[in-house]
Amino acid sequence: MWRQLAHWLRDLTLSVVIALIVILFLYQPVKVEGTSMMPSLEDQERIFINKFVYRLGIGAIERGDTVVFWYPSDPTKSYIKRVVAIPGDLVEVRAGQVILNGRELEEPYVPEEFRDTASYPATRVPKDHYFVLGDHRSSSNDSRNWGPVPREAIYGKAVFVYWPLDKMGVLN
Repeated sequence: MWRQLAHWLRDLTLSVVIALIVILFLYQPVKVEGTSMMPSLEDQERIFINKFVYRLGIGAIERGDTVVFWYPSDPTKSYIKRVVAIPGDLVEVRAGQVILNGRELEEPYVPEEFRDTASYPATRVPKDHYFVLGDHRSSSNDSRNWGPVPREAIYGKAVFVYWPLDKMGVLN
């Protein structure tokens, strides 16, 4: 009986260590709070973010990525938004239409009812910064309010919805 208990404790300890490594360094569960990323992500959905892909430079942050970052005005809060412009891009918002490097950006992930008419002056995204917007433009506090996000503030890429079960799947 003691031998079985020792094996069980060993297996439990190993499982906990592996889970901690995965959560601390690879994937982290996150709860979406708010409506700024609707319809892609809804309030109270649970997702996994990949913390590994950007940390080790394995993957570059690209336009269209849904990223999690520390809010520039209060680094105790995390935000989730979509990257629309990368370093060196010229980005502007004219009456709700994003103009990227002189061309209108096609955004099929922003339904007409979630668009707004806000504008943002043409701005060159600085080195190591990213311009991020929520998909629900009329309900989003984003780079139009506080400017581009520094690279060091971005700590994960949203990759998978796991709750609710009917929305379970990989994020595009």
